[in-house]
Amino acid sequence: MGTTSSLSFFTLFLLLSPCFAISTDESTRENHKTFARVLNPNKLGLFRKEKLSHFRFYWHDIVSGRNPSSVIVVQPPSNASKSSFGMVAMIDDPLTEGPELSSKLIGKAQGFYASAAQQEVGLIMAMNFAFIEGKYNGSTITVLGRNTVFSKVREMPVIGGSGLFRFARGYVRVRTHTFTPNTGDAIVLYNAYVLHY
Repeated sequence: MGTTSSLSFFTLFLLLSPCFAISTDESTRENHKTFARVLNPNKLGLFRKEKLSHFRFYWHDIVSGRNPSSVIVVQPPSNASKSSFGMVAMIDDPLTEGPELSSKLIGKAQGFYASAAQQEVGLIMAMNFAFIEGKYNGSTITVLGRNTVFSKVREMPVIGGSGLFRFARGYVRVRTHTFTPNTGDAIVLYNAYVLHY
């Protein structure tokens, strides 16, 4: 009985505690009057002319060795098709200027991909290109889309970004540079076309 009443009191306290919060900041109280409001786009820097930028880099998906950049976190069911339908992998893949892993590192592709097709090797990819080079250091481009990895050329949409890529949109064109079947390692050429402010 004592545990139940303590739990009930704690739950009631958590539910009602926002009601007792007192704010002396007028702007904070004003913002709580509605959940949505119209903003002036100029205050977010959207008065500038939009630019179209092209980025070209190589994505290294390393699944072999002692320090892989791609790790399977969900194995496909044992009865899965040859497409490994149901597999999920987390990635922290290097992005380089050239196809050699030793070439200049410009960032990392961080996110995941999952096998989302039963009849072919078709991945759903969700990743951020987190750049570390030049003025783009600290900015990200976000990609979310379908990647049929054995197609010669694939496209996936750019759905946003951060830093210099806030409100970004566009697409990436993807072409496999090399794939090593016995290790599963791949080097993929990405051409990203991004509209941003």
